[in-house]
Amino acid sequence: MTILVTAASGQLGRLVVDALLTRGAEPSSIVAGARDTSKLADVAARGVQTVELDYSKPETLAPALEGVDAVLLISGSEVGQRVPQHGNVIDAAKAAGVAKLVYTSAPKASTADYPLAPEHKATEELIAASGVPSVIVRNNWYIENFATDVARAADSGVIAASSGDGVIVGATRADLADAAAVVLLEDGHLGEVYELSGDQAWTSADLAAAASEVLGRDVAYTPLTTEQHVAALEAAGLDAGLAGFVAGIDAGIAQGVLDVPTGGVSRLTGRPTTTLVDGLRAALAPVAA
Repeated sequence: MTILVTAASGQLGRLVVDALLTRGAEPSSIVAGARDTSKLADVAARGVQTVELDYSKPETLAPALEGVDAVLLISGSEVGQRVPQHGNVIDAAKAAGVAKLVYTSAPKASTADYPLAPEHKATEELIAASGVPSVIVRNNWYIENFATDVARAADSGVIAASSGDGVIVGATRADLADAAAVVLLEDGHLGEVYELSGDQAWTSADLAAAASEVLGRDVAYTPLTTEQHVAALEAAGLDAGLAGFVAGIDAGIAQGVLDVPTGGVSRLTGRPTTTLVDGLRAALAPVAA
């Protein structure tokens, strides 16, 4: 079986390639796609095939998909452009007769109202309409997403957010990459929609407590209103649109969009997920470097 990992030069894509190899996939059975293949030199050195693959350039997609059985479509990073970009990959996968298309979506994408959901919901609908056999993996929040906030708290002693008491059931990128690798490698899973969650649920107050443990100093959670959060983000240099987007995600968290049953990842991988404290320690290493 030949597996194509899109966006393989990115943080998640690289970890998926690592996980596939760790789980016994032959390097020659993995195809790593990226817009700039020079960024995959280290991957190629491990025996993995590399190909140019740009979601916005359909002419790169058919060659990349030639002879491929399973595809991991890692959601694009260009907000506002993702639906047509993903659509290009889905169309190419259908034309190539791909037997399994795995898409990295967002929590509760088809039902929740928060800024990340619409493009993911639309992509899930495109996949369903295409008829390509598929698996949806909805990745909960990366623990690494909090590294910058915790690093700042080393000086300020504060983590401020407008997420209220909303619950997050996150995991590390490596945990989520391993779950994706399992879905790609194993028979079955077709038609499933997995809410991929960690083993531990936490709130922003719990995050502050974990930061206290990691940093060795007291860290307090300061709850903000959405308006206060937007103002603070704009004061930090974000434009109004991005500030509203970020605060809108926190508003979604407050409403429960990341509150899903625990253990989604470990049920697939057969191993516990990384704890919040350990995940933060690892994430802070590159921030501090």
